[in-house]
Amino acid sequence: QAQLVESGGGLAQAGGSLRLSCEASGFTFSNYAMGWFRQASGKEREFVAAIIRGGGSAYYADSVKGRFTISRDNPKNTLYLQMNSLKPEDTAVYYCAANAGWAVRRSYEYDYWGQGTQVTVSS
Repeated sequence: QAQLVESGGGLAQAGGSLRLSCEASGFTFSNYAMGWFRQASGKEREFVAAIIRGGGSAYYADSVKGRFTISRDNPKNTLYLQMNSLKPEDTAVYYCAANAGWAVRRSYEYDYWGQGTQVTVSS
């Protein structure tokens, strides 16, 4: 069955960087758009970034634009999120997800989800 496993979360200082990875298995990774979402404690899950199947186009939430970069390696079935200039408000559980459709900013459009990885940014 489809599986997504995130890694790379942890503790960072404000202004620092982290790189998240998401390894996919059990489905044809290159046929899916991929996205990153996050959920802070007590808040709703929100869109962070998404990338289309071939990796040619990426989309970002305004809150992370210019600081985060999404990328994918289709032969390795892996999705990445490079997070630079981290802020305390970036603290959340980060989830990767796979989308067979085209509405990449809507969480309910996604078919498969990982278990999440915690990112904590200290001030």
